[in-house]
Amino acid sequence: MQPITITVFRWAGSWGPFKVIVPCGECSLTKDVILDTMAKELKNIPVVLDMRDGLSEWWRPLLKAGWHAPIVMVEGGIISQGSALNRGVLTRAVIEKHSRRSRVSGNHVFGKESCAHCKRARGYLELANIGYAYRDVVANPGDMYEMLARVKPVVGPRTPITVPQIWIDGKYVGGADQLSVIVSRPVEPNRDRGRCSISPMRHRERRCRRAIHPRAAKAAFQSLAGRRHSPRRGVC
Repeated sequence: MQPITITVFRWAGSWGPFKVIVPCGECSLTKDVILDTMAKELKNIPVVLDMRDGLSEWWRPLLKAGWHAPIVMVEGGIISQGSALNRGVLTRAVIEKHSRRSRVSGNHVFGKESCAHCKRARGYLELANIGYAYRDVVANPGDMYEMLARVKPVVGPRTPITVPQIWIDGKYVGGADQLSVIVSRPVEPNRDRGRCSISPMRHRERRCRRAIHPRAAKAAFQSLAGRRHSPRRGVC
């Protein structure tokens, strides 16, 4: 697989009679951040770092609206310039590019520990003796970036992404309800879910409200108020 290229244009080099004398501290810091991120968050992704002298090739980043070193580019697109690099920005950009080039293999559940549906999905797989890799999107930001990068093209950019997100044999399944169909498990009702506008109880409540005429409701209220203020009877 072709590696993801990270290009950094630092404040260095020369152009004609001009030459950089004072080194750029934030350029050096950015390089250190990139190398450390490659060794940790991006250790499973093929990445190469290309350091370039910004003054010697000033026109290259300028074509992409980059003019203030350090200029950091991932696959030709600028993700940061003018200050030390945020490693989270780099991690997300690289994972998004990698996810477009690679395909999911095996079984994966992207979720979080506090999610009841994630636990239900994992229970389905364990009862069916299906092995899987659990990816905690809260504990590991890289898993969050990968989940979003892979799910958004499927469901659309405007669709909110929830957990769990499940892949079986490298194919996208969806959530716990969709997984239950595959493993032939009944979907248990979840009382934590809020009632929506199409819930049966909502319809019954609406019918009850519509069945009471405004005049009847007013008379009932007046009757109740009269009883409340009338003398108590049958009490010693």
